[in-house]
Amino acid sequence: MTRARALKQVIRARAAKTGERYTTARRHILRELNQPTAEAGDASRRKAATAAPARPAPAASTKGGLSDAKALEKTGKDLAHWFAVLDRFGAVDKGHTASAKHLHDDHGVPAWYCQGITVAYERARGVRAVNQRCDGAFEVSVSKVIAATPRQLIKALKDTRGWSDGVDRALLNALDAAIHDKKSKGFVVRDDGQARFRYKWEAATVQLYMYPKGQKTSLVVQHTGLTGASAVEDHRAKWKAAVASLAASLT
Repeated sequence: MTRARALKQVIRARAAKTGERYTTARRHILRELNQPTAEAGDASRRKAATAAPARPAPAASTKGGLSDAKALEKTGKDLAHWFAVLDRFGAVDKGHTASAKHLHDDHGVPAWYCQGITVAYERARGVRAVNQRCDGAFEVSVSKVIAATPRQLIKALKDTRGWSDGVDRALLNALDAAIHDKKSKGFVVRDDGQARFRYKWEAATVQLYMYPKGQKTSLVVQHTGLTGASAVEDHRAKWKAAVASLAASLT
């Protein structure tokens, strides 16, 4: 029996049972036959409407976060594995702190590497730009090993005239004003020789860290709270020039 003949028999049977006209019975039968398809379509549309929003396009680089090789070395899993874990967790929406905590508490990743994996993930998912902190602010870091002890380095920093050639004037003025400010707490020097100094430069914050290495010192400058990515390279260049000039004055 063809499909058309079978349909006609079903329609006639309904018409005989209900007393409806053939066309009325046909309309009801066709509606009943089409209802599952319509309901399936509605279900698909509802599912699409409630689906999670599309993720940001992956960034080209995870620079600034933990490398794939280091992740594999320290956790036994590569970044692709941890990115999948964070995707399932909904890390883009839940934020940096919750994501790092999830890796640590639920997957046993050491605290230091939780941060690095989360930063790499945020870079890859387009949530965080290179040199951008989790609070949205930008920062830059410059470091150099200088042939001087921390105390010799502090003494040189207190007299910017000795290394001011070619250095940005605004940088020198801000540093000099902060060091000689009567309200300043000055350099904090620990028993092991490590030292630090923190001050404000306009709306940003500068922190100088000194780590002794025998008769040399590793000087690290962190400039945080920059207004955007364009300010990062500008201040990086200024600090590199300043640190290089300072190092040259001590050789």
